Amino acid sequence: MKKVNSLFRTIVTTSTLAVVSIVAHAGTLHLKADLKASSEVPAKDSAGTGTLTATLDTDTNEFKYHVEFNGLTGPVVAAHFHGPAVAGANAKPQLPIKTSPIASPIEGHATLTAEQAKDLADGKWYFNLHTSANPGGEIRGQIAKSE
Repeated sequence: MKKVNSLFRTIVTTSTLAVVSIVAHAGTLHLKADLKASSEVPAKDSAGTGTLTATLDTDTNEFKYHVEFNGLTGPVVAAHFHGPAVAGANAKPQLPIKTSPIASPIEGHATLTAEQAKDLADGKWYFNLHTSANPGGEIRGQIAKSE
């Protein structure tokens, strides 16, 4: 009977630790980016600025974002999340902003693939706003985890 009780305690303890471990890895990542012309590649001359705040649900890969911007040379003609790329490198669009017109603030959400979610969580995505005067992008910000 002692062996059965000991085995039962071991199973319960192991199961509890496994559940705690799973819960510790699940959750919401908070993300941010400062959008500025100097972050473009190559850097641009613009008074435009902006901020991006976002969350990523690590269980569902649900990505929610909020972007505010001002001071651009003209109306935004395109906006995208790009990746994977480190700061200073360019990459292809991963998630376009499909609203029209694109005006501040921008609110949105999307379900990312596992690979996209990993790249985003690893700081390998940036957000870019494009104008007619700067078709390659006027302001940009590398997305990073925030506290």
